[in-house]
Amino acid sequence: MTRDPSQEVLSGLSVLDRFLPIWIFVAMGVGVLIGFALPQSGSVINSFRIGSVSLPIAIGLVWMMYPPLAAVKYKELGKVRTAGRMMSVSLLLNWVVGPTLMFALAWVFLPDLPLFREGIILVGLARCIAMVLVWNMLAGGDSEYAAIIVALNAAFQIVLYSVYAYFFITVLPVWLDPSISATAVNINPWDVARSVAIFLGVPLAMGIATRYSLETRKGEEWYEEEFLAKLKPTALVGLLFTLVVMFSLQGNYFVQLPMDILRVATPLVAYFALMFVLSFLLSWRLGFTYQETVTTSFTAASNNFELAIATAVAVFGLSSSQAFATVVGPLVEVPVMIGLVYVALWLKPKLFMMAATKITSAPLVGFERVSKEAQLT
Repeated sequence: MTRDPSQEVLSGLSVLDRFLPIWIFVAMGVGVLIGFALPQSGSVINSFRIGSVSLPIAIGLVWMMYPPLAAVKYKELGKVRTAGRMMSVSLLLNWVVGPTLMFALAWVFLPDLPLFREGIILVGLARCIAMVLVWNMLAGGDSEYAAIIVALNAAFQIVLYSVYAYFFITVLPVWLDPSISATAVNINPWDVARSVAIFLGVPLAMGIATRYSLETRKGEEWYEEEFLAKLKPTALVGLLFTLVVMFSLQGNYFVQLPMDILRVATPLVAYFALMFVLSFLLSWRLGFTYQETVTTSFTAASNNFELAIATAVAVFGLSSSQAFATVVGPLVEVPVMIGLVYVALWLKPKLFMMAATKITSAPLVGFERVSKEAQLT
């Protein structure tokens, strides 16, 4: 009996990667237990801050993002000049489709809860610049393209986030329903820039410095086969650490407000799934490679939860319903994205390897066949 090629892809994962959903739920459970059993732990963790930035979460995110950014081949970033269509599709998905879809889902699922709805909209406006690098790495996406898209999202966030928040929360709802009162939103672009600098700038600088210094001293082969082989798994450790911290901060919510979490989680789950499927199928139909498709899909479906939380706390207050809704964002996003990593790996042999088989079976001869086979490998 012929073995399903998708099973061969999944079986090739390391033990840590293959059972990552288990480690994810264990970390979430540990965080909830800490938050519930030790209610003061949240106050202790929150006492370590720089402005609105939580230092424990910042440490976890930088730790998590450093390995993927150290793996980027920065000398190959020039290839982005030949990927204008991919960059255009990514920007369209991130800055037109994504915010609009989250806005629509928030109104569909939370018509009677306007404060939760505003928090959900803030999550949709914050395009991902952090965890997406881990999802992209786990699913085998293109690290160079991911770095470029993340950098573009960071730049666009600094310029557009406050404008988008004002439009989608203050202006557009009144257009749709003139009977409601407008919610005032005032977001300082410098606060957005600080968040971007910490969560992207620090690990990016570390990744660039690591690659160029070690490659110069040890060589590219040693760097790729020895150093990165040991460094990459630590990204997952950083992810698990971040989850324990995040869930310990919100442990009481799971016990005290389960129905509120369910209501807020519904549009979020719908958003992550729809955005990923739409991006994946669109990229596949446009003829993108598997690596390009994965990168486009995860960068479009993920969100910058830290920016959304910091914004909600700064504008509406720590105990606000908007802040609560933004906190539910990463609690839902992490397990859903892990599931979508496995969906991507499952689809790879079904959509991309089958297409490659059809191409290689064509009657090519001479240099044309050699060239085509080189492209496929």
